[in-house]
Amino acid sequence: MLDRMTTNADQPQTPARRRAPAGAAVLREDVTEAIRAAVFEELAAVGYARMSIEGIARRAGVGKTAVYRRWPSKLHLVLDVVSAVAVMGLPVPDAGSLEGDLRMLYQVTARALRHPLASQILPDLQAEAARSPEIAEAVQKALRDGQASVASGIVMAAEKRGEVRAGIDEELALDLISGPLYWRSVVIRSPKVPQGYLDALARATAHALRAL
Repeated sequence: MLDRMTTNADQPQTPARRRAPAGAAVLREDVTEAIRAAVFEELAAVGYARMSIEGIARRAGVGKTAVYRRWPSKLHLVLDVVSAVAVMGLPVPDAGSLEGDLRMLYQVTARALRHPLASQILPDLQAEAARSPEIAEAVQKALRDGQASVASGIVMAAEKRGEVRAGIDEELALDLISGPLYWRSVVIRSPKVPQGYLDALARATAHALRAL
């Protein structure tokens, strides 16, 4: 009996297969993207103050648990989604001239800002930003970083072509490039861009950049 017990003890034991803990389940990317899309739609429909996890889950066609497994609160969810806009970026125009690049940028940006979701979400988030430093930082990052990479590309291309001086102040250039259209579309919320406005804006901005 002792010999049999010793033999059994000496034999290698197959380790028991452990069940993965519930929190380690893989988060499906399609569900995550559906939730992110629902956030934008819910923000446009009801605004940040009235937005709820329940409403987002219902619009995304998922349970509340699916949302909470990814983000602990409404604030974290909105900050993540808004911050993600910054890394999406816009394509750097390549029209062969400073004025042409600016015109292409303004055409793309104007269309994006006229989209119903953007035209409703951005003013609402700006209002919330006055009360929440976290939202203010996320909105600033989404608006500024996304434009900064494009504006920097436009300025670098203009430098190589000799259209602006080398070592131009990129911060000031970004303000000149991005400021006017955002002022008109986001701050004063002008419903329509007048005929020829984007061409005139591109021309005026190009002159200003050459003067820096």
